[in-house]
Amino acid sequence: MRTQTDRDHSLVAALRRGDPTAAEDLVAAYGDRASRLAYRITRNAQDAEEAVQDAFLSVTRKIETFRGDATFGSWVYRIVANAAYQCCRRRRARGADVSLDNLLPVFDAHGRHVAPVADWSLSVDDPARQIELRIMLRAAIDELPDDYRAVVLLRDVEGLAPADIAAILDLTVDNVTTRVHRARLFLRKRLEAHLSPQSSRVSGRAAPRRTAKIANPTSPRTVMSMK
Repeated sequence: MRTQTDRDHSLVAALRRGDPTAAEDLVAAYGDRASRLAYRITRNAQDAEEAVQDAFLSVTRKIETFRGDATFGSWVYRIVANAAYQCCRRRRARGADVSLDNLLPVFDAHGRHVAPVADWSLSVDDPARQIELRIMLRAAIDELPDDYRAVVLLRDVEGLAPADIAAILDLTVDNVTTRVHRARLFLRKRLEAHLSPQSSRVSGRAAPRRTAKIANPTSPRTVMSMK
């Protein structure tokens, strides 16, 4: 039985030879996931389609630069993510940028939450609320400005390392880390309004230096655990 690695090896070889069906095989192998990733970043079907087309064209043109340091699939998705982000940057240049400054939780001079922080563990573990919370989390991710949505999707959904994200988006690693942290805080604040506090509130809790990852956009527990 052929493994994914075997199929990728054959596909890379076909692309390098310039086989007539290689481009179609590339689309068949990676088109669906590439389209989903591009749409999650751009939130626009037309932009996502354009990003995927540009990305696959880049893959075929730059196939000789693929050295196998990462899997072929990871290499393809990084090119797709970069193309989608570039679409967002072009779109942002035509309109006003959105800031999270007025939407993030407020901290005092010592880094403590000004507003009380709720313990949401009971709400998150309630099976009756899981579907509702997943829908809310998806909607909250869609509300993020392009810069923040891209980094949190690449970090917490696609599982890329900060250094890889920095290379894709032409940022420093520190910028990536900061944006991921701010995006997670935004998601927590957005979801807070939809959760009925079932435990006592704790005020004055220090803001953590790090927050938990969103394992995927349909799993709200990690966002709920950020305090």
